[in-house]
Formats: sequence, structure tokens, C-alpha cells
Amino acid sequence: MDRVDLKPPPAGTADAYAAAPLLNCLLREVAEPLPESGGHRVHRLPGGRLLRVRGTRRPAGPEVHGPDGWRRIGHDELVKLVAEELTRHTGVSNHDLPAEMTDSRDAVAALLTARARATAPEDPYLRSEQCLITGHPFHPAPKARGGGPAAGWLPYAPEAHARFPLVLLGVREDTVVEEGDTSALDTLGEAPAGYRLLPAHPWQLDLVTVDEAFDDGRLIRLGTTSFDTWPTAAIRTVYAPSHDLFLKFSLDVRITNDIRRLWRHDLLKLRRTDAAVTAAFAHGPGAWLSDRGYRTADFAFEELAVLVRDGLREHLPPGTTALLAAGLVEGFEGSPLDGAEDPGPWWEAYLRAVVPPALAAFADHGVVLEAHLQNTLVAVDADGTPVRALYRDAEGVKLLSDVPRAAGWERLVYCLVVNHLCEVAEALAERHPGFDPWPAVRRELARHDLPEAAALRTDPTLPGKTNLLLRWTGADGADARYLPLPNPLADTGEDRSPRR
Repeated sequence: MDRVDLKPPPAGTADAYAAAPLLNCLLREVAEPLPESGGHRVHRLPGGRLLRVRGTRRPAGPEVHGPDGWRRIGHDELVKLVAEELTRHTGVSNHDLPAEMTDSRDAVAALLTARARATAPEDPYLRSEQCLITGHPFHPAPKARGGGPAAGWLPYAPEAHARFPLVLLGVREDTVVEEGDTSALDTLGEAPAGYRLLPAHPWQLDLVTVDEAFDDGRLIRLGTTSFDTWPTAAIRTVYAPSHDLFLKFSLDVRITNDIRRLWRHDLLKLRRTDAAVTAAFAHGPGAWLSDRGYRTADFAFEELAVLVRDGLREHLPPGTTALLAAGLVEGFEGSPLDGAEDPGPWWEAYLRAVVPPALAAFADHGVVLEAHLQNTLVAVDADGTPVRALYRDAEGVKLLSDVPRAAGWERLVYCLVVNHLCEVAEALAERHPGFDPWPAVRRELARHDLPEAAALRTDPTLPGKTNLLLRWTGADGADARYLPLPNPLADTGEDRSPRR
């Protein structure tokens, strides 16, 4: 990444980016919607205070009502307001999450500064992976980076258009633990006799202590790769275009709901899960980026683990380019959403690409994809028309042999419909006022002989994950809890936006 001068941008810019997802959470999870007034959305908070905002998809300009009327509040005061309301609503106090909210805002400021001085990648795929300044639109602190100084993580931030070589380690052969196909790792460099090659994320090595292993020779340093890798939206997953390879690492940092470590229990079930998904996609219309295998050291099983994932090229139809679905929602230079004069055909093509693979995997193979925005790539042709979906990340996949069918379906609906289709649909509608995206979704669902899909077109509600309450109450990051949201697919003639 180019050297940057960390002079902060205007505070209001970073505040606006950071406030939008926090407001989304607050209004969805604990606020009572009231009639709109003067172009504002008005809500009553648990303590009785009134809060109003402008906008729907990305709320802005929060104001609270007091004795002297409406008063604008900045990000610091918004954090204080959220903490007071959640303490009152849940009866639980939390000192860590408000700090994360502030950290997220400060991280956005650092990212905006660095991004203004950096050079965006020419590849539209990489631009789509690296555009997420807002990030998860329904998380209270989507850009928090563990509270450390920006100088520690900024060189590895995708949002700042970072690129960097990987550190190469040699792991003594008698300490290596691996499963699956890890042969791609051996093409990244050379290890001396008695050692195996193990790449490491440079930030990862700053976060763990393995000094004893270096001292006694179980680990040796072998320099760095001769090529750069690009961090993707997932931050700890990098792409090496020269090798057409993705590598996923452990990072001992909380990002959104979890500490982003490759946990032992997930690695041990990786091959079974990935094999099930690979079989589900063997003859279908979509593609699966297989998590082929992992390699690590027995003395630092989670800390030094690296996961090997398929690259893009063998999964892309000729003449197409992969784009991250989350990038389409956030926006980046060259996005086909900006070039679609008529959103109808584009949206229908998008639905044909992303919906059938996810429903077929569920119905025919008992596989529940984590088909949210950051796990979905969409291959588009030269005109920007979607032709194929590529799904990724076996860690988030559930199998119906392990979970009840109803729970698996609820998770799929949240990931595919609420987290994914709702966001793309509203981004399209925002660009094309008057466009109704939901009839096309109903038609696409009607093509599939699946009882749950038929019910989805009439159910009054959809499941919305409560990220703010989950984090406030200290629930396990993988413990999804849902609240009912109005279902825009239920054609009642009413405005049933899932944000109301």
C-alpha cells in the first residue's frame, strides 16, 4: 500500500459512515416505529425518547427530541444514547461494546484517510472486494479492529487498497498437522530439508507469541513471498492473483461478532463439510470455491493455521468477471448497478444466478449455505449481466444432518433473503425510484418445488439477526437469534419494507 499521511478527514464523514449501521441496528432491534414526519423516520426508544433520522437503507442525521425540539447528535452522543437505551432495555450493562463502536468510527476515519492516498486496483473484482467502508449494514461496530493503533492493522486493510507479501515460515516436519489438499502451499516458496512451508499473514504474527518455537527450531523464518497478495473483504482471507489462490488465516482480533481465529473444532469438521458442499454443486448451475484443506503446527494449531481455498478462474464462465455481492451493495467504480438503465432484466438475471444454487443445495443435498453478501461472488458478462453465482466459506455452512430442518431453513432465509437479496433489491430501488424488485423474487421462488419456498411467499415475517443485542448481552458469536421483520414477499398491498 502507498505510504499515507494519517491526517484525519473531516469528522462528519467518518461519523456518517459509522452511524449508519449502528442506527440500523438500534432502529431494527429495540425501537418502535412511529408515523413519518417531514421526511424523517421517527422512532420511540425503550426509555421513551424520540429519535428521528433521514433515509432508509443508510440512515443519517440522527436527532433526538427534547424540551427545545429536535437536536442533532454526533457519533459520540449516539454511542452514549445506544448504551443508555440498551442498559434500560436489557437490564445488562456493557462497557466493551461502546468502546468497539468508537473504535469502529476511528477505524473508518483512518481508512478514509489512507484510501484517499492509495491507488485502487485495476481489477474490478479486487475493487469490489476492497470497497466496504460501511461494511456490514446491520452491525453496531463493523469496522472495529481490536482497539489497537491504526498503524498496526492499516497496512493490511482491504478498504485502504492494501496489498502485501506473505511471511514464509518453515515448520519442522514432525510438528506439521494437515488435512486435505494443501499442495498449493508448497508452490509459494522453498523449505529446507526437514521442514514444510507454512505461509503466515504478517498481522497474524504480530498478534501471537511463538518465540519458543523459533528459539528451539520448530519454526524458522524463510523470508516473504516473491509476489503480493490482496486482502479481500473478509480481511483475514487474501487472494494471490499470480497463483489464482485464496488463503485464509487466523487473526486474534474481534471483527464483527467473532474473534477471527481458525478454530480447531471448525478445522476438524472442514473436510466433511466441504465434501458435502462440493457434491451439492457438482452438477448444478452455481459454483463452490472449495476449502481444499489446511496446514498448521501442533504446538500452535489455531494460531498458525492456514486454509487453502480454490481460486476463481476454473469456476468462471469464459468472458466473465467475478464481483463481490457486498461490493455491489456498497458501490465501487465500475459496478454494473450503476450502468443498468433498466433494472428489471438485470435483477431477474441476478436472481437466476444466486437463488437456484442455494435452494437446490438445501432441498437436494441438505446443505445450508451461508449465502450472505460477503460469501457470494457473482460472475457478470461484458455487459455487466449476472450469469453465475460463486459461493464460498465452508466454515459458515450447516448440514441438515446436524441441525433441525426448520433451523437450517431459518438460517438460509436470513443469509440469502434478509442479508443478501433485500440489500441488493434496495440498492437497485434506490438507484431507480419506483422500481419494485419483489415480484421478480416471487416468480423466481415459484420456479422451485420446495414447500419452504412456497411458504416464504406468504409468511408475514422474515428472520432478522439481532447483532446489537447479541453483542450487548455477550452471546456467543455463532449463536444467531432472530426477531421477526415484515416480509416484502408477502404481497398484501402494504409497504412491508424489512427496515420498518
